[in-house]
Amino acid sequence: MTAVAQRVNDDFEYSADVAARMAPVYERVKDHITAEEWPVIAPYVDEILRLKKERNAVILAHNYQTRDIFHCVSDIVGDSLALAVKAKEVDADVMVVCGVHFMAETAKLLNPSKKVLIPDPEAGCSLAESITGADVRKLKADNPGVPVCTYVNTSAEVKAEVDICCTSANAKKIVESLGSDKVLLIPDEFLAQNVAKTTDVEILTWAGRCEVHELYKKEDIEQIKKDHPECVVLAHPECPPDVLDAADFSGSTTGMADFVKEKKPELVALITECSMSDNIRADCPDSEFIMSCSMCPHMKKITLQKIVDCLRDLSNEVHVDEAMAEPARASIEAMIAAS
Repeated sequence: MTAVAQRVNDDFEYSADVAARMAPVYERVKDHITAEEWPVIAPYVDEILRLKKERNAVILAHNYQTRDIFHCVSDIVGDSLALAVKAKEVDADVMVVCGVHFMAETAKLLNPSKKVLIPDPEAGCSLAESITGADVRKLKADNPGVPVCTYVNTSAEVKAEVDICCTSANAKKIVESLGSDKVLLIPDEFLAQNVAKTTDVEILTWAGRCEVHELYKKEDIEQIKKDHPECVVLAHPECPPDVLDAADFSGSTTGMADFVKEKKPELVALITECSMSDNIRADCPDSEFIMSCSMCPHMKKITLQKIVDCLRDLSNEVHVDEAMAEPARASIEAMIAAS
């Protein structure tokens, strides 16, 4: 055993006691975490499970989190909105959002009485950061009377300025529910372009992009299909339109996971963030995955050590000014009602 595995830092040691306590956990995750990794991971998992009990806390992990967080310490997993909605059903005093900052804000908006923490408040999002509340106000002034729908991947400040929110899964339905022949769909221009191809509603866009999904090219899909003709390719709607045209299916992270679980393709490629394939293969033993990978540096700022720190110190609490929270919450609840 290496020195790193024997002692991960001054606080956490992989002792016989830790090994014994964590044996049932490892039995559950041994197909996803290697025996070589486990001595490094186990002491953190042990401490997080202890702190969760002490703090009456739950951990919400996005589908893009690493295997150790997703499989070993999370209580609720899913896409950004699913995490916040499911969290409303949980009897806990503290929520730790293992995702990016707008997700923690959304969790706070839907669970205002809970203490919501984020392990790293610097975990941002290129898409959320592409637009501000002031930008939305200008868009509305330039397009009077046009309803504004924002993707949930935005700040509370932006949500407070719009009529309704949407997800990548329900964007078309939400846009059409507004009863207008023209809608501003912000901030992801590729999501907006992809929705525009499926509806008669005129879609006005904003030049925001996800730095993970914008990297994928049509040629990537064509090469996968050339090398593996039997492969089923699933692409996220934040990808460019020609990528979706080349793919076999387009859907949110939840939609992609459900597709693989239900259809059980023998060979599949997920055109989205790296960790997605790692995480859903656990529930899809009948499928082999081609690892087409673009990594989100913001999601990867969340680590086991940072989860320990925020649970121990109850640090990095997320607050949303109530004057902003009320209209932001209303835009999310409007979407839920329309869905």
